Amino acid sequence: MTGFGKGEVVFQNTKKITVEIRTLNSKQLDLNLRMPAIYRGAEYDVRSMLTRRVQRGKTDVFISVESQQVSTPAHINCELFREYLRQMNTALASANLEASYDTILPIVMRMPEVVSSEQEAISEEELKALMQAVEEACDRLDSFREQEGAILIADLLKRIDLIEEYKEAVVPFEEQRATTIKNRIQEHLNQLQVEVDQSRLEQEMIYYIEKLDITEEKVRLKNHCKYFREVAAGEEGIGRKLGFIAQELGREINTMGSKANETNIQILVVKMKDELEKIKEQVLNIL
Repeated sequence: MTGFGKGEVVFQNTKKITVEIRTLNSKQLDLNLRMPAIYRGAEYDVRSMLTRRVQRGKTDVFISVESQQVSTPAHINCELFREYLRQMNTALASANLEASYDTILPIVMRMPEVVSSEQEAISEEELKALMQAVEEACDRLDSFREQEGAILIADLLKRIDLIEEYKEAVVPFEEQRATTIKNRIQEHLNQLQVEVDQSRLEQEMIYYIEKLDITEEKVRLKNHCKYFREVAAGEEGIGRKLGFIAQELGREINTMGSKANETNIQILVVKMKDELEKIKEQVLNIL
């Protein structure tokens, strides 16, 4: 499900830890985590929390840390710097060469071990602050998703109502269809100018019309729509179940279409299929 959540925690008035979570629709959890190297030791805990809270979706997580005071992990070895500079000047003098400090300094700074980077140790308190920021971001993501989910559910139920309306609109055309089929068969027989057994003809007509009967499909479609509403209203983690119900709705609608044999019914079936496709697309956005 699409969503966004952001959490911020200030640690000891020296660092601000920021966590941003962005999710897009996906059937599985696809987690992409970007965090400073200083927090790599906590990556497993962070991923575990995100997996448990996010559950599904293409998820991008960005963790950043902003220092509230001037500091740097880089360290210049002044004694080594002076020794490299002395040797450089000696070498230039022995070769009768002159060079400005603008030329020499970049070379000296790149010499081995002049500049070193020390990894800052992370305290347990700072790791707790990091996890607090992650949890805060997850809470806000859940809140965002709940708001969007309520809108999606309302839209889905509206489309279920439309499918049932189209189903009810089929009834008058279904009754008219039987008469139309009988008249068409009788007209073709009259054109052949042959004698037929009326009793046998009635039996064949009844058998043919029963094969086109869609009463069972309408009953099952009604029950599926009822179950869809029940699941949408009273359960958690309903996305997959609603997807399965939508598949069953599709089977009944397709069967109605194959048995339609009437233009107006086929038009209504197409409208039902259109609403069902929109339902299937939206269900993918629900956990």
